[in-house]
Amino acid sequence: MNREAEPMTLRRRLLLGMGLALGALWSAAVSAPFLAGLRPSRKTQAEGAPVAVDLAGLREGELKVAVWRLKPVWVLRRNEKMLQTMQSESAGLSDPDSESSVQPEYCRNETRSRKPEVFVAVGLCTHLGCSPRKDGESGFFCACHGSRFDFAGRVFKGSPAPSNLVVPPYYYAADGSVVVGEDEKPA
Repeated sequence: MNREAEPMTLRRRLLLGMGLALGALWSAAVSAPFLAGLRPSRKTQAEGAPVAVDLAGLREGELKVAVWRLKPVWVLRRNEKMLQTMQSESAGLSDPDSESSVQPEYCRNETRSRKPEVFVAVGLCTHLGCSPRKDGESGFFCACHGSRFDFAGRVFKGSPAPSNLVVPPYYYAADGSVVVGEDEKPA
């Protein structure tokens, strides 16, 4: 390589480096507003935010309804009779072990809950999305098409609903409420 070609090579490298740096800055400046527009709005984020349901005034057998992600969420304080009814009816259920149901791993048990006395579920029938109602001491009944569920949200055989009610992620907060919409945060 001769000495006359060296300054030209250095200048080319410098110009190439500056061009690449300016191109990267321009790309970042153009793409930042575009990527910011892809984030969900504050309203959308708020609708998906966790919801706290106070358990203080919830008596045995009482059902509270909260709204999470624009869906009704049930919080039911089960009494001893409800728990006994759930155990005796397991033979007539489509999915008694909740193997094909949507629920967190910690709710994969016969009561489908963290604590047997409190049941948390999305209050929409898995058939066509109607909202079942509490049917006395036998469970839940969906009047739209006749689906029946026990007090653990498990669907009875012969019901049009294909699966058990959905159990969302939730945890018990230190203040005595249930926080629906997220699993317990690590300490």
